[in-house]
Amino acid sequence: MTWDDLDARLAEVPGTVSAYVARPGAAPTWTRRADDTHYAASTMKAAVLAALHRAADTGTLDLDTPVPVVNDFASAQPDAPRFTCDRNYDNDDAVWARLGDRAPLRWLAHRMIVRSSNLATNLVLAHVGLPAVADVWALAGARHSVTGRGIEDFAARDAGITNLVTAADLGALLGALATGATRPGPLAPPAACAAMLDVLAAQEHREDLAAGLPPGTRIAHKNGWVRGIRHGAGVVFPDDAPPYVIVVCTTTDPDNGPGDEDACQLIADVSAQVWTARHDL
Repeated sequence: MTWDDLDARLAEVPGTVSAYVARPGAAPTWTRRADDTHYAASTMKAAVLAALHRAADTGTLDLDTPVPVVNDFASAQPDAPRFTCDRNYDNDDAVWARLGDRAPLRWLAHRMIVRSSNLATNLVLAHVGLPAVADVWALAGARHSVTGRGIEDFAARDAGITNLVTAADLGALLGALATGATRPGPLAPPAACAAMLDVLAAQEHREDLAAGLPPGTRIAHKNGWVRGIRHGAGVVFPDDAPPYVIVVCTTTDPDNGPGDEDACQLIADVSAQVWTARHDL
């Protein structure tokens, strides 16, 4: 299957399917609607992770100092009431089990990624701040992505404040982490970038990009999903080829488009196709 064949297949999917494939730090090998914006879902958590490590690098925050685990957050909409997370909408009971206690930011960031905990995300975001996340997107070279609010900040959502990503911008962010792990880059020192990749590689939700790879293949990735949305963004580290960045974002009609299981399979199929071309990217 050629890139044109793959593009033609994705064009048949109802809705918007965006893709980005590149070697870290290089021009992309293949893109499809890579600058189209999508609701970010949980992919924005990768940028929050980078903002946290940048704050730790400057000494603003200590990753290992325990902070209060609360479920009470300021809205991004001025003058709106404070908001809370819904435990039934989260993916990680471990963070909720610490409610009313304390936990290190490093642990919260880990749960934010590997289990995609919304409560952990809002706790980390409350400490780093939205401007720090905006700085991450800018430093990575992102052009269209915005992190305007926390998870479940419905007052901000209703006021039009949202979280957006593009496949190209997610690719730029993941590529910056990958190149930054081997040489000084714009986001963080190599040790911090390597640590972030390790967290992303520990991701436990592996039903999309990772499902298209041979078992045991290292992939540092973050996915995101809500009804009608399924994205996967990661860096794949083959044993027999240089690493590559792959991003697939899907936005479909939640009532008439493919369901989440089908979207996962679609992303896995794209991942498998890119894997077969890994030597020639």
